[in-house]
Amino acid sequence: MTFYTGFYMRMQPEATWIEKLAQGLGLIPDLTESVTEESEMLSPGPLNSYLPPEKWDDWEEYEATGWSRKKKKRYSIIPTSCFNCESGCGMLSYVDKETGKVRKFEGNPFHPGSRGRNCAKGPATINQIEDPERILYPLKRLGKRGEGKWERVSWESVLQDISGKIRLALEEGRNNEIAYHVGRPGHEGYMDRVLHAWDVDGHNSHTNICSAGARFGYAIWDGIDRTSPDFANADFILLISVHLESGHYFNPHAQRIIEGKNNGTKIAVMDIRLSNTASRADYWMATYPGTEAAVLLAMARIILKEKLYNEEFLRNWVNWQEWLEEEHPDSDLSLEVAVEKLIEHYSEFTPEFAENESGVSVQTIIEVARRIGRAGSRFANMNWRSASSGNLGGWQVARCLQFLSVLTGSIGTPGGTLPNTWNKFHPSLCSKPPAQKFWNELHFPNEYPLSHYELSYLLPHFLKENRGKMSVYFTRVFNPVWTYPDGFSWIEALRDEDKVGLHIALTPTWNETAYFADYVLPMGHSSERHDLISYETHVGMWVAYRQPVLREYARRQGQEPEFSYQVNPGEVWEEDEFWIELSWRIDPEGKLGVRDHFLSPYREGEKLTVGEYYRYIFERVPGLPERAAEENLTPLDFMRRYGAFEIKNEVYEIYRNPLTDEQLEGTEIDERSGTVLKQGIPV
Repeated sequence: MTFYTGFYMRMQPEATWIEKLAQGLGLIPDLTESVTEESEMLSPGPLNSYLPPEKWDDWEEYEATGWSRKKKKRYSIIPTSCFNCESGCGMLSYVDKETGKVRKFEGNPFHPGSRGRNCAKGPATINQIEDPERILYPLKRLGKRGEGKWERVSWESVLQDISGKIRLALEEGRNNEIAYHVGRPGHEGYMDRVLHAWDVDGHNSHTNICSAGARFGYAIWDGIDRTSPDFANADFILLISVHLESGHYFNPHAQRIIEGKNNGTKIAVMDIRLSNTASRADYWMATYPGTEAAVLLAMARIILKEKLYNEEFLRNWVNWQEWLEEEHPDSDLSLEVAVEKLIEHYSEFTPEFAENESGVSVQTIIEVARRIGRAGSRFANMNWRSASSGNLGGWQVARCLQFLSVLTGSIGTPGGTLPNTWNKFHPSLCSKPPAQKFWNELHFPNEYPLSHYELSYLLPHFLKENRGKMSVYFTRVFNPVWTYPDGFSWIEALRDEDKVGLHIALTPTWNETAYFADYVLPMGHSSERHDLISYETHVGMWVAYRQPVLREYARRQGQEPEFSYQVNPGEVWEEDEFWIELSWRIDPEGKLGVRDHFLSPYREGEKLTVGEYYRYIFERVPGLPERAAEENLTPLDFMRRYGAFEIKNEVYEIYRNPLTDEQLEGTEIDERSGTVLKQGIPV
């Protein structure tokens, strides 16, 4: 293609006489525009949606504030993953080659979940990194807890002090006095391995005031407590308190929900508030809080009565025989009878009853139910937090929603709703310590045997009742003083050194709980830490690598920092390396068995490094070594280079896969249901 030459394009208007006068007096910068030849602007070449990876090591672009003067910046592009919600979307970090600092973040097109797109929180990571009030160095308390007096200390002194107290507790058999209380994990299996290596039942979380209600409702169906909807391929989508703009996995989910909508998918939203998502829906069902289950059961009854259910799925994959024998032992053992009895069982849940309970009209309930029935195996749905966590018996919302998926046979199907474990990668670890053999009643009290997650909000009350104590208590990216409704109970417990012996706050920023800690230890943001990530964002399976980008930048420059805090801002560290170093010091002579789980798999008798930990995992990711070899890279270097890898493009209907000879060995078939059993348990 030939372009005209000899012309130039003016990118800004001619300076006015006032501007020219101000320029002459030196009051404003020179506004004279250098000539830009049209041939420069129109030189032939393909358009790119994203930066070509072959140019990531030395990317050049015009400065955003000086492009008209053709001011250029040179960057090294290094991938990482966002840490501002659980989605773990891919990001590209722009490291300014002139200053050696991260300048900005954009989407990583090689990330299968986010596909190069980020919400506002991804690029906003730069604000967190540059936050003038962030914690940059390890701090130790001076004076009383909550007094606000601190001194800067070294990481080595921190490790020695904490490891000594943990070692003493383990040697004296006080294992249950060590606890790790986490808000946002952000990694796959790392901390469980550490706690098991210490032989403590010390994991606590915020989940019981978050998603435990919905998780329990799902778990009692099939033992899997989260779902993975195939929104992009659905014919009908039902969302309960799940929002494109603020919900669970909302960037990857929002992309696929809108893709489905653009392809004709109809959407219903069940929520009392007109959220942004509800405003884009075809049906807004403004249920009164706590009435969602009544509407769902009314829709289930309609599907049953109008024979919109998936007969093949119910007949072959649902244990209706057991239900009939338990509830109606004198009835004929047939699916037809089971359906009749179910209609009778839910006779009170008429559309009129549901309207009276929820405020949603009879017409809407019937129409949405029929839409769901007609969608069949392409019915996708999701419920999380809100409706299931904010109401007494809220777990029934998820349970009733899953009932619709079962009736329509949309479990694990294209356009349906999958168990989340089908889409999550679980790594092979270089050492997998056995789980502890005892129970910590401060986390799972005996009087609440059906608790689906730790009853963490009761911890300060149990401490106050002298049911136990915390000798070493870690809070990580977690702020119970603010999160829980009884924050002052937490303040009271955290102030009492007889109840909480040593409190360590692992956090990138100050918060109300860290104020009452003995140590405040700065942990990195998205671009300052290592983590392994794999979430159920869609029907595929992927693994992503969050990495400290300045450490990788230093490596590309020929340097090999020993620890991430040596290249991060100030002395900001990361949990992965911190736990390795702490565990090594807990068991300096190897007598406790802790050190055995932190040995290098490549250097006999030597301490594990964070690089070796991830090298071992990536060498065992299905398909990754072969893909890396295509570019003459090791699996670890491939992940450093691209930040993510797609293991499977899609995963559907695993339950229809034939059982292997190994799986069939020692099994028997239940004559009544046709279920394959091993030691009485379905295979």
